Amino acid sequence: MSIPIRNITGFSKLAFNLRLCLDRTCYFGRDWLTGRSTFSQYIITLRRLLLFLITMQHNKFIGIDGKIRLGLYIPGFPSRAFDQATRKFCSFGIKSPSTTVLISVTSACAFRCEHCYQHLDKGADSPLGPILDAARELQESGTAFINVEGGDPFLAYDRLRQLCEAVDDRSEIWVNSAGKGVTLDRLLELKALGLTAVMFSLHSHDPETMNRFMGRRDAWETMQTAVELCHQAGVAVAFNSCLTVEQFADGTFEAIMEQALIFGACLIQLIKPKAAGNWLHTRHTTFPPEVLAAIVDKVSLYNCSREYQHYPSISAQIVEESPEVFGCTAGGSDRFYINAKGDVQPCEFLNISFGNINQEPFINIFDRMRKTFDRPGEIWLCEKYSAYISRTMEDKKIDRLPLPLAESRVLYEKWDRGPETEIYKKIEKR
Repeated sequence: MSIPIRNITGFSKLAFNLRLCLDRTCYFGRDWLTGRSTFSQYIITLRRLLLFLITMQHNKFIGIDGKIRLGLYIPGFPSRAFDQATRKFCSFGIKSPSTTVLISVTSACAFRCEHCYQHLDKGADSPLGPILDAARELQESGTAFINVEGGDPFLAYDRLRQLCEAVDDRSEIWVNSAGKGVTLDRLLELKALGLTAVMFSLHSHDPETMNRFMGRRDAWETMQTAVELCHQAGVAVAFNSCLTVEQFADGTFEAIMEQALIFGACLIQLIKPKAAGNWLHTRHTTFPPEVLAAIVDKVSLYNCSREYQHYPSISAQIVEESPEVFGCTAGGSDRFYINAKGDVQPCEFLNISFGNINQEPFINIFDRMRKTFDRPGEIWLCEKYSAYISRTMEDKKIDRLPLPLAESRVLYEKWDRGPETEIYKKIEKR
């Protein structure tokens, strides 16, 4: 019962662009006709949407079960979640909503991945109530994409299920997993609650290499079994892959793309190794400019070339977060992270906290963070300030991450986030 997946390229992509423009013209036209917006706001909204759509053309669009998505964090069209996401562009006089949140429901994990950014996130899992309340508040404020992770959410299945039950179809749900605890019955139940896809780890095409990287001899087998169960349940399969400089040079990237195709993936997310958690201060995160440029070329080849049109779409952080595209949208500009302990972080790779939802209301923490991240910037803060975070841990004898609120505030009150990302100057012009 594999879910229907198709790549939208060539003439089909052009036709979809035209269809989407017409649909949104009518959709937001209703706001104007009913007095919800002025004619001037209506025209500005359409211009913002057009600029956003033009910016997304480097992606290979994907059809998943009849809904077409422009990128990883953009819900499929048509859907209520897509409507909610595009309402970001009709915000006037206020900061536009954060459309994406990554929520960790548990720190429980059966694996010990080399790159784990949660390696030092010690402490008991938060009570579920504040997490559910935060998810509901985010839906009301405009969040349209909820990415649930752990640890591994399937190892705390009741918490995962309750989170999926707490939100409605104004938000699309994806789950990140290494495969432990995945069963057919659970997938079918979650699909009925709105689950679109499960994203697995695929850091090598070689089973033994993958097993060593993830710290268990059955890592590959566990993932492979879970992928097959997803296909049986009609849940889309995606992968994330964290590759070093050497792996982009030795053919590993191309081999992973082949394997993702064999596994029937709709999308693969390329995560640039980040200076966080286990790799807070290591050589693995350093990519020379010429290497980054070469990777961008490879991504473009797979996403835009006719020769590779049947391969899964690639969502690459080094492309999406580049100054030429969206830059760093952490901190609630467009995405942020709530860890399993309840800490609100700008993103999963930036190991600082703006507060804990078990100690003060979520909305207070969220507003404080969003004021700090008033506009998206060009600098990857997780990399620029990783050494500072590491030194602070040592100087203050802190044995866990993220940094507590007091130490985090010392950093974020004086840091340099770089110039505002150019596209957001235009999209969020008030």
